[in-house]
Amino acid sequence: MATPWTVEQVLSLAPDATSQTAARGLSTPAHWSGTGTVESLVWGRCRGSGSKPYQTVVDLAGAAYQCTCPSRKSPCKHTLGLLLLWAAGGVPDVAEPADFAAVWADSREDRAAATAHRATRVAAPKDPEQAARTAARRQQRVTRGLAELDVWLSDQVRTGIAGASADAYRRFDGMAARMVDAQAPGVAATLRRLPQVTSSGPGWPGRLLAELAQLRLLVAAHQRLGELPEPLAATVRSRIGYTVIAEEVLTTAPVRDLWHVLGSTETDSGNLVTRRTWLWAAAADRPALVLTFGAGGQQPDRSLVGGTALDADLHFTPASRRCALSSVSSTPKPRRCPASRPPHVVELSAGSSTTTRPLEPRTRGSRSGPRSSTSVPPAADGSGGSWTRPETASRRAAPRNRCGRRWRLPAETS
Repeated sequence: MATPWTVEQVLSLAPDATSQTAARGLSTPAHWSGTGTVESLVWGRCRGSGSKPYQTVVDLAGAAYQCTCPSRKSPCKHTLGLLLLWAAGGVPDVAEPADFAAVWADSREDRAAATAHRATRVAAPKDPEQAARTAARRQQRVTRGLAELDVWLSDQVRTGIAGASADAYRRFDGMAARMVDAQAPGVAATLRRLPQVTSSGPGWPGRLLAELAQLRLLVAAHQRLGELPEPLAATVRSRIGYTVIAEEVLTTAPVRDLWHVLGSTETDSGNLVTRRTWLWAAAADRPALVLTFGAGGQQPDRSLVGGTALDADLHFTPASRRCALSSVSSTPKPRRCPASRPPHVVELSAGSSTTTRPLEPRTRGSRSGPRSSTSVPPAADGSGGSWTRPETASRRAAPRNRCGRRWRLPAETS
């Protein structure tokens, strides 16, 4: 029998607030028939607008789900409503799954076995000369693009940035698009964040100038990439956005730990949904970022649910908190973070050193930001709150680091 989730953990899977509201309306037994749960499966039939009820089934072990409704949202309101009913104890334990649930579970096992088989096959060796030529062409494109960025940065300083708040998006979006063409997506992402700096309150010109200076430093570092020590060169490549091959990441030494899932955010660029899930190692006391993607109408993997913890091996990319998960020895389960070692806020600004501080037990909503966010585990001190950013007595404020700059939070409570 799987450990029941909390309501917050179920709602954290919702693609939007509308789905959360609709799911609450479907979380009563009156809407469901033929419900049941065995091991990690939960299923049921929900009465809909059609003549036949919708068949809904969830695999709790992988947070995977299927529903016969026509909704394009994933998970749909029926899936969320079934999970809310299960979380409230409204789904009975049975000996065998329903036929439609068993067929779906078997098909998942078949696909997993096929994937594992493909992963064990020896890949055809790549032509090293062809790979070297491809890498050289990529670096040439990046170099030409960064040369244009260097001139543009000089123009910004020469003409002044005092009026940047009046035309922030027009000013930065054009160069960001050029960086995408130059295959420097990391630089493009930084440029697209700069309009937010111009509306960040008093003192924004100084903060904007600091961001532009960091970009100039990145350009200079790329010009001397061959002279830099490998760890520093890896950092530069990561900031610029050079591709890191997943197979190469999995060859690095794994970090085995009990990883707490602090929270997740999702951004939708129209043709690509990116889910960022933040983890914290219980023993190593370090953060990790797992990225999953959904392209072409597909949804990203949402199997890592806020408020759970899993014993797993993580492989980190060079000079980055990003990682790949290679093996899990236990199903993610709801766990409380120990009061002596709460989650931390991590300063993520490019070019700055990592600084951490514990979060105060207080629940607060995010007023803006990505499409969705999940809650971090509840505090274990009996306060009933969650670890989130502190507030001053006078106004809401993000915590600041030693230099007085605002912290950038990887995830906030919803």
